[in-house]
Amino acid sequence: MIEAKDVDVLCIGHACYDLVFSVPHHPGVDEKLFASSLYEGGGGPAANAAIAVARLGYRAAFSGYLGNDIYGQLHAAEFEVDGVDTSLLARGDSATAIAVVLVKPNGDRALVSFKEERELLPSHAADFSVINPLVVLMDGHELNLSKSILSRDCIKVLDAGSLHAGTEALMFEVDFLVCSEKFAREWFGKNDPYGARDTLAQKSPNVIITLGDRGLLWRRGSEFGSLPAYPVTPVDTTGAGDAFHGAFAAGLSAKLSWFDLLSYASGAGAQCCEVMGARQGIPYRHALSEFINLHGILV
Repeated sequence: MIEAKDVDVLCIGHACYDLVFSVPHHPGVDEKLFASSLYEGGGGPAANAAIAVARLGYRAAFSGYLGNDIYGQLHAAEFEVDGVDTSLLARGDSATAIAVVLVKPNGDRALVSFKEERELLPSHAADFSVINPLVVLMDGHELNLSKSILSRDCIKVLDAGSLHAGTEALMFEVDFLVCSEKFAREWFGKNDPYGARDTLAQKSPNVIITLGDRGLLWRRGSEFGSLPAYPVTPVDTTGAGDAFHGAFAAGLSAKLSWFDLLSYASGAGAQCCEVMGARQGIPYRHALSEFINLHGILV
């Protein structure tokens, strides 16, 4: 019998390959633009979060899909370089998903993605009995895999970036619902993050709504509050949310106090915005420590 491997965070969900172009503005109809730079690298919410966990010095594993094409090979190689366990990674002949990101000088982005139509990975595509995670972070894109681990005795976190079948099915099945302002607006039916937070908290024990450069809102039972964002000059916001979620999950595995945890995750997201490209922006442990020491813990 194979002994199960201990990891701090298991990330389950989407992996893709990003092509990030720096442009003077987002193009209009029939407009041709020339990019000033191009960044290429792995992407995807859960995949980026796994990289963040590993770079912050924690044991990370990823479960999801990559194709056998060149983009899948390049992405798998990045996992290996950063020390992410890929023993639960599924490979196949369907193409690796591609995302083209257009980034303006102020860091605002537009994104076009292509994902070849394929069935979601079945629950048996990964044997989770071989791994013992302290925390599981899911992005909802591989619903069958995520459902199959819900019964495990570990902390479960959902990265709810947008409202889709996966996030809707998992949102009240986890210990921590960490959602974007976009998700909150789509689910609540109106642009009222405070109302969305309080309504979500009626069914979720811990709710966080990230608001970009306006910080975040949170609620835990009868306790609630907000947190400002770290002051940064954004270069590219791609991957900032993923870095936040990865650091949040890593901090949970380390049993950080609540406000230290929120500040730690916020720092990772903010620092990611200072660099072009999601993977290039995801901070390493020493860099994040220096960043937080410079700016101080948010309260």
